[in-house]
Amino acid sequence: MTQLHPDSTVDIRSGDIYEDSAFHPCLCIGIEDGMAWGISLIDGSYPRNADLHMSGVRKLTPAQAWEWKQLGVEKVAEIYFAEVGMDPGR
Repeated sequence: MTQLHPDSTVDIRSGDIYEDSAFHPCLCIGIEDGMAWGISLIDGSYPRNADLHMSGVRKLTPAQAWEWKQLGVEKVAEIYFAEVGMDPGR
């Protein structure tokens, strides 16, 4: 299994894959005013907007995006919250 939440800079450009705040891997279509917008590779929903400076956006590799798809958004979120020591149910 790849590391779920690698440390990465927020150097995201059109054509890159990023993880939005809802744990969807998204294909970046554009960047405007510090916001990335794209299409979810989970369910095709769009636009998937993310503030590059405030929302903890992460750049993903194609292999990581595929793994997110296989695991499902809920499992990725569960693993993330366990890694950072948070309980979102509280």
